[in-house]
Amino acid sequence: MKKQVDPSRRKFIQQISFASAIFLGGNIQSLSAQDVEAMKKKVSLRFVVASDAHYGQPDTPYEAMMDTMIQKINGFHQANALDFCVINGDIIHNEKNFMAQAKQKLDQFTMPYFVTRGNHDMVSPAFWQNIWGTPLNHQVKVKKSLVLLGDTATEEGKYVSPDLEWLQTQLDAHKNTKNIFLFLHIPQAKWTKNGIETPAFFELIKNYPNIRAVFHGHEHDQDGVQMVGNVPFLFDSHIGGSWGTPHKGFRVVELLNDGTVITYLMNPTDKLIELSYPA
Repeated sequence: MKKQVDPSRRKFIQQISFASAIFLGGNIQSLSAQDVEAMKKKVSLRFVVASDAHYGQPDTPYEAMMDTMIQKINGFHQANALDFCVINGDIIHNEKNFMAQAKQKLDQFTMPYFVTRGNHDMVSPAFWQNIWGTPLNHQVKVKKSLVLLGDTATEEGKYVSPDLEWLQTQLDAHKNTKNIFLFLHIPQAKWTKNGIETPAFFELIKNYPNIRAVFHGHEHDQDGVQMVGNVPFLFDSHIGGSWGTPHKGFRVVELLNDGTVITYLMNPTDKLIELSYPA
């Protein structure tokens, strides 16, 4: 008799795309959805990153898009327990009065979540602190890993580099932490038309081999990876806004017991085309 596939497992496999394994040496290997599913028991840390909700953007169904994203991430968490979630910038679209409303929505997450400011989150540091209860640059220890959340925009929406003094202080203080994950809304290289060039950022981070991955939002039409040395810089498409990839989803990151990082996109509606990265 043919073995029946559990419906929840089938749904999980159907919604995975762009799956990759990133090894300690920086090599990347493409994975099938079945490969990812088979590694579940080896996961020591699992989180989700999503970006660019643009809550409040005129002429978009911003409320429905935010609700869908929260529902899908909570559903994923119920089936595959998450340690945390990061919304990596552009939570709102320019108008600061939407920030409190957006937070009310995000508070519906059933796992811990953290946020970064994007160029469309046009609020002051004091306003941000009042809403979110954290400074624009902050860090969180989760299990044995460090989550660094850096600011890359101004209140006026200008693109800027992260505070490199703050970043170096954190990296020095946690040089013995095994895994560091860094979240910055704006790409710090001109891989894309909306990135900026910050050579000093790359000079700094190359001294810290425990940085396992850097995550960027901002570029709604990007859902791939750029490698700099052994460090992957990962994009996650978008969850809102008026432009970008035809799909809206979120990126899952799984740290395995041996230090391998598994990452893939979960698409709430459509199956994406598989993508292979060179090893």
